[in-house]
Amino acid sequence: MGKNITAQELGIDVVRGGEDALFKWLLASFLMGKRIRAQAAVQTYHVIVDRHGCDTPGKLAAYTHRERVRMLGEGGYARYDESTAVRLLALAHKLMDEYGGTVSAMVTASADRREFERRLQAFDGIGPKTAEIFMGEAGKVLF
Repeated sequence: MGKNITAQELGIDVVRGGEDALFKWLLASFLMGKRIRAQAAVQTYHVIVDRHGCDTPGKLAAYTHRERVRMLGEGGYARYDESTAVRLLALAHKLMDEYGGTVSAMVTASADRREFERRLQAFDGIGPKTAEIFMGEAGKVLF
């Protein structure tokens, strides 16, 4: 996949950005964790967050499946658009239903970093690679 894209390169400040930045970085990590060109993941992130304003789980969940598929296609994420659209909705709902819509609540609910990573990988579509990308930057702030 080439070099890893950093949160900073996406304009995300995980140190000072609070909950908004954590969710944006989780979304970016989710997109970059798939077998897809890094540039397509980055473009798709910008389409979802910057162009469509989906910077919280609630805003992401408010879009229809078709609209999420269209956003993914706009960003060049077409190969996985259907399954990813479903997983993005599942991610938003699980975060809202189980953690009040915040990554911080997931941290609070976790005894340690290892448990947090287990909780992270309990989301559909988040495996070891996505968790590694997310924790590579957020882990320094959260634990």
